[in-house]
Amino acid sequence: MLLTAVFAAVPARAQADLPGLLDQTSVDPAIPERTIEAVPAASDADVATRLQRILEATGWFTNPAVRVQEGVVFLEGTAETRERSTWAGNLAKSTEGVVAVVNNLAVASDLQTTFERALSELRVLVDRALQAWPMALLVFIIVVASWLVAKLIAMIARPFIARRVSSPLLMSVILRAISLPVFVLGIYFVLRIAGLTQLALTILGGTGLVGIIIGFAFRDIAENFLASLLLSVRNPFNSGDLIEVAGYTGVVQNLNTRSTVLLTLNGNHVQIPNATVFKSIIKNYSSIPSRRAEYVVGISYDSSVVLAQELIGGVLKAHPAVLDKPEPLVLVDQLGDATVNMRVFYWFDSAAYSPAKINSALLRLTKNALYEGGVEMPDPAREVVFPQGVPIIQADANSVRPAPAPHPRKRVTEEATDATAAEGDLTSETREIGQQREGRIPESETNLLKD
Repeated sequence: MLLTAVFAAVPARAQADLPGLLDQTSVDPAIPERTIEAVPAASDADVATRLQRILEATGWFTNPAVRVQEGVVFLEGTAETRERSTWAGNLAKSTEGVVAVVNNLAVASDLQTTFERALSELRVLVDRALQAWPMALLVFIIVVASWLVAKLIAMIARPFIARRVSSPLLMSVILRAISLPVFVLGIYFVLRIAGLTQLALTILGGTGLVGIIIGFAFRDIAENFLASLLLSVRNPFNSGDLIEVAGYTGVVQNLNTRSTVLLTLNGNHVQIPNATVFKSIIKNYSSIPSRRAEYVVGISYDSSVVLAQELIGGVLKAHPAVLDKPEPLVLVDQLGDATVNMRVFYWFDSAAYSPAKINSALLRLTKNALYEGGVEMPDPAREVVFPQGVPIIQADANSVRPAPAPHPRKRVTEEATDATAAEGDLTSETREIGQQREGRIPESETNLLKD
């Protein structure tokens, strides 16, 4: 478009003069040199008659008709070419007694005329191109030079900005803000050379308006871009961190200019718009290694709470995955319908251990310790307490069958190891999930996060 504007600014070569009136192969649209007078007087009827005869004598027109009213000439009919239609109009203007001319001559659209017109326009374009190629070469040189200078300025400024800005996205935005005005000035200079000063001022002045229009049209895209810029600067999480945001929990895989990509614990990629991430509450489980977990154990009312606390506390202290500080706690949480519910709190290293695996091992070991210590753990859904006793109704001895002797309840003792084969080595699966490379990470071409 820029080269087209430059070509249009170069003046076209003047058209060659056409032969005179008597040349049947070409037409001169210029006004004749001498004035044609109506004979014997310049009345409307005489002018119409004279012009009608001239048009018929040339043979250039089909069904020519001339009508004159108050000195205004109306030309009707069909001309073979546009030049001949123009010639007829100029002829009428130069006639004595003519005030104005209304040229309604139609131009015949024959194939030969169309090709001649196309060749004529092609010659004009070729002539303009030959005259404008030095200007086009200069425009090309200025544009390329402006682009190279802008790139050079960005390369020079990059080391200085990299020392102060750690975000790659923010650094890219700053470099573009520095180099883009140089290129815009080059375009402005090109338009000034081409004589399109007003266009250059319009482009520069309308940049702000265009920015506002684009901002409204692509509001969501701009919002996500700004959110990605702020997230890359503030760094609330890094690649490989286990986070919970917008109702999703997963390992951070990628942060691009549109969305944050998480790999959930069940192996699915989730793309969350950056604007949503920036506005939501972010739980980063990897920011601090120590993490607290809990579980609930219910014991019988007939069992000792203190004994249960000591037994569960011993399990927690003996397990290698449980941290000593902050110390684990075994607290009475609720007096239920059939059980005394005890809530157990403990801390562990989330970077090294899996919370699900540790919870499984501690529940298993707690069950063993309570059973071996004589602490009952009744099922509240099946155990019924009768505070007033159970009423006894006598019946006929012959109709009552003796109740079978109850089988003694067998206690099952689980394996007392820190981790069973099913529980694995208790290590955290977050790192393994984050290191998965099978499949394609959505929009993984650019990652604005630190590894």
